[in-house]
Amino acid sequence: MADNQKIHPIVADVEARPTHPLMAHGMSSSNSEMGKGNSVQRHSHPPVIRNSTNNIPVLPYPSNPPKKGSSSCFCKCICWTISLLILLLISLAVTGVTIYLIFKPKIPQYSVDSLKISDLTLNFDMSLYARFDVKITASNPNQKIGIYYEKGSRLSVWYSSTKLCQGSIPRFYQGHQNTTKLDVVLTGQNQYASALMSALQEQQQTGRIPLDLKLDVPVSIKLGKLKLRKVRIMGTCLLIVDSLSAKNLISIKASTCKFRPKL
Repeated sequence: MADNQKIHPIVADVEARPTHPLMAHGMSSSNSEMGKGNSVQRHSHPPVIRNSTNNIPVLPYPSNPPKKGSSSCFCKCICWTISLLILLLISLAVTGVTIYLIFKPKIPQYSVDSLKISDLTLNFDMSLYARFDVKITASNPNQKIGIYYEKGSRLSVWYSSTKLCQGSIPRFYQGHQNTTKLDVVLTGQNQYASALMSALQEQQQTGRIPLDLKLDVPVSIKLGKLKLRKVRIMGTCLLIVDSLSAKNLISIKASTCKFRPKL
């Protein structure tokens, strides 16, 4: 009976074999979870694309472009600022052209009517004292613009590069298309003027003495009821006189004047 018994080998169930690797003794479950996390991170890398020609792996470009919010906002601010400045310049230009077309401003004109030398004396200390009385006509040719003559004007007479005397135009208001006669007294003194006096006497022998009358007048423009900023009227009158004799009325043989505004 015992000889008829058969012994069958035990075949292990292959399907029951564990699919996960065995953990070492003492390894905690947290380490296992960490390993899982690492495996997930390893699989999160972007896929590798291989070149079909030579089978070289090529990494793709990142799908998310960099943010440009701050730079675009800065560019918009610059564009708005430039646009506002351009609009402001255009508005000022249009306003200036409109004012010019409406009021048609013109530069005031001046002429020297007469010149009288009250005193021209060479003193004992070789200084030359001069006093000139000048009559000037100031004309405002504008139909809609008034002129305020402000403080600080200068009117001077020069011979060659030497200033003989100087004075100022009084403050006053000149209306539209108005002509005003001005009497201006000019005085001055030059040190070591013996050579200057000799040159004047020598020039007087010819009967043609060149003198420069220089003008620097600050004025303010009135447009209707609006008084604008101050400008300066600069000019020079080249005079040719026949004599420099004191106490005598001098004849002006020629007079050429040029004037320009200075902002």
